[in-house]
Amino acid sequence: MAVQETAPQTDKDLASIAEARALARAARQAQAPLAELGQDQIDRIVTAMAEAATAHAEALAQLAVEETGYGVVADKVQKNLFSSRQVYDFIRPMKTVGVVNRIEDRKLIEIAEPFGVVAAVVPSTNPTSTAIYKVLIALKARCPIIISPHPSAARCIIRTVDVMAEAAQNSGAPAGSIGWMKTVTLEGTQELMKHRDVAVILATGGMGLVRAAYSAGKPAYGVGPGNAPCYIEESADLDKAASDIILGKTFDYGVLCSSPNSVVADQSVADESRRRFEARGAYFLNQAEMEALAKVLVSPQRLPNPALVGKSASFIAGKAGISAPSGTTVLIAPLSGVGRDYPLSIEKLCPVLSWYVVRDWREGCERCIQILRYGGMGHTMSIHSKNDDVILQFGLKKPAFRICVNTPTTHGSIGLTTGLDPAMTLGCGGWGGNITSDNISPRHLLNIKRLAYEVRPAVPSSTKANRDEHGQRGQAVTAPGLPKAPAGPVASGISAQTLSARVDAFLSSRGFRPTDVLGSDVRTDAQSRPVAADKPQDFICEDDVRDALKSGKRLLVGERTIVTPSARELGDTNKVFIHADWPR
Repeated sequence: MAVQETAPQTDKDLASIAEARALARAARQAQAPLAELGQDQIDRIVTAMAEAATAHAEALAQLAVEETGYGVVADKVQKNLFSSRQVYDFIRPMKTVGVVNRIEDRKLIEIAEPFGVVAAVVPSTNPTSTAIYKVLIALKARCPIIISPHPSAARCIIRTVDVMAEAAQNSGAPAGSIGWMKTVTLEGTQELMKHRDVAVILATGGMGLVRAAYSAGKPAYGVGPGNAPCYIEESADLDKAASDIILGKTFDYGVLCSSPNSVVADQSVADESRRRFEARGAYFLNQAEMEALAKVLVSPQRLPNPALVGKSASFIAGKAGISAPSGTTVLIAPLSGVGRDYPLSIEKLCPVLSWYVVRDWREGCERCIQILRYGGMGHTMSIHSKNDDVILQFGLKKPAFRICVNTPTTHGSIGLTTGLDPAMTLGCGGWGGNITSDNISPRHLLNIKRLAYEVRPAVPSSTKANRDEHGQRGQAVTAPGLPKAPAGPVASGISAQTLSARVDAFLSSRGFRPTDVLGSDVRTDAQSRPVAADKPQDFICEDDVRDALKSGKRLLVGERTIVTPSARELGDTNKVFIHADWPR
């Protein structure tokens, strides 16, 4: 009987493993042609995918809620659009092909190389928005990507990736650039992450999954758990603090790992803060109600009950037998400690908050550290205060890499309401067992190689005469600067100067003469920036524009001036050009 029960699952595991291997091979075959695409081609593909995801944002959000039962459709629409618009707007101008940086004073040229095939695990809590985000950043970095969806959200994730893959293929992406697993099991996902053709892993999910990613023998970007504390200091705008915390906690019913989990309030403003929370629909639990809630919400392993994750406060109250008023937005549990003896101090992933009162910011600082240590190290917290000294102290002392100031942690951590890099994968650094504390972007899927020119001579250590009076082996040498970057593909034809001379000769033979529109005394533009030359230049490349920007000068161009596309874009943006036929 046992064999009959396990055989179907065994078959499914084998099918999932075989699918993972086939997808990895296909992605590996796409890696070389994808890496050969130019920046313009990559940007067209990324733009097409972002537009396709935007057009389907509402339908994908509806599908996600129907399939998983988590969250709010309107909030998932906002998250989808955050990925397809705000993340896209952030990554669109990034250089990810060829030379991406030139450091003149150190004589270094930096060149981007794609990491390789990406294995991306997508969670059930934020399925469609995370899929959109991961596909965009991978293709922007010229990396093929294979999506392993959470089994309980496979349909909406696969639909999302399918929409983007079609747009990518129609815009010139090589076949196999975007793949996804249809038969999803733990064994299949593990096979994908360990496959020799996979170069890097993007893992978003529970701690078990993240640990599996780190043990796969590949570079991996994982995300630790949240459990974000929100501190209200006595100088805070109490109305805004209450509004921000409740907004962050109720957004998509708290399924983002950076959503608020605890409120830590100064004693001097705690009572008034409580009134502000109650005015916004918060229901404070008594001891019996907290015990009842803990029994249904927190498992023996101190994890939130999946049946209550991403559900409304009213739904959760009903399951716990709590008679909360109609219109309750969040349930709040006043606690006196943190840890296993206080089950509701865990990361809750639903509209339930714990509540702590402290004497002052120093005690608040310690309480926030305790909360972060109990399942949120390196992730996110917030401080609501007008005291810049206290805010800085929290920044210096807290073991969190995203400290959101006077804004919801949910929105601030992902860069929706702050200047942080927009992202749906948030590194927790060494404190959280992660390789980085950054918000993950295409930069994390690139390797950078460097051309390094000599800036000081190598001197044999045995040559005493070559040592200076301080015993040093050599001095910095004055060397010519870096070679100018080519404006485009290197041409094999005649030079721009020769071409210009021939054009002038041809026009002269037809009776035309260049008109000297500008007098020799003209040296400045409307903004009093000097002009680099008395007559229009024959040829202008990007480096010429950069040199003009550095020297604070403008470039004179005429009808026959040849300007490369990259120089034209940079010069127009910074108003570097002055045209010979402009009225003065």
